[in-house]
Amino acid sequence: MGSYDRAAHTSALSFTSFPSIPSSLKDLSSLDRVELLSTLEQRYNVELNETQFANAETAADLAQLLAQPTAHRSDYVYPRWTQFGVVRLFRLLVYYALAWPATLILAHPRITGRENLRSLDGPALFVANHTTRRADIGLILFALPARFRHRLATAMGGENLREFRHPPGEWFFVKRWLWRLNYFLVVALFNVFPLPQFSGFRESFRFAGESADRGYSILVFPEGVINDRATQEMVPFEQGIGLLAQNLQIPIVPMRLDGVWQMKQERRRLAHLNELTVRIGVPVSFPPGTPPAAIAARLQSLVRWL
Repeated sequence: MGSYDRAAHTSALSFTSFPSIPSSLKDLSSLDRVELLSTLEQRYNVELNETQFANAETAADLAQLLAQPTAHRSDYVYPRWTQFGVVRLFRLLVYYALAWPATLILAHPRITGRENLRSLDGPALFVANHTTRRADIGLILFALPARFRHRLATAMGGENLREFRHPPGEWFFVKRWLWRLNYFLVVALFNVFPLPQFSGFRESFRFAGESADRGYSILVFPEGVINDRATQEMVPFEQGIGLLAQNLQIPIVPMRLDGVWQMKQERRRLAHLNELTVRIGVPVSFPPGTPPAAIAARLQSLVRWL
């Protein structure tokens, strides 16, 4: 394919050539932005910076972005070092020395549906409701069989991880150091990677695919936010989970955490007997070409009715 003179053809980006581009891009969903980004890159034979693309608000902004030199990466970091053997061994030692007994003592959750995983050998995509940043991952790790627990990569809000890694420069240096330390501890001990809401989707999906190729299962909280609402009803799953499912093409396991919302409302750290339950559903898959929105809606229904 020949090279494309972007500066000479910037004016080609118009509502005539792209009638689906609205005058304002602010209201586009994350999935709409991914599809628009892919369409522009294929048509103009470029690879755009996803962070800059996320900041574009009008078609004119997109035209200006196309006229700039190609930037190949977003500003998110994908920590492949967390899956090195020595780091994985360290993570397991810390988990069984600290996290596992803490979960057993403080939460002592009931696990239902583990038999649904008996015939599942390879990597899987686990999806669950999201109530707290601290407890949810620990409860799911506790509930999973060792073959999945020991090789699990967890998607976390990319914007939050970036804030931990790059705290504001005006902060006192001790506070900045503590935030960076918290970032490395979270990444190393829970094998998390960024899944941004506004940019960097493709790199995140690529990292998830690489992890699955290395035998790691993926954990995603498709609501995209923790439940700080007055009820425990889930918010609609982000359509990005459907796009991720299409890319990975591995079995998808719905899970639900029950009882965590009540503890959070009462500001308790110690669960009552049989208060917390982790439910594991039957693995599902979707035919190629299934719309991402349909996948997201179906997965939310499966989680809700576990």
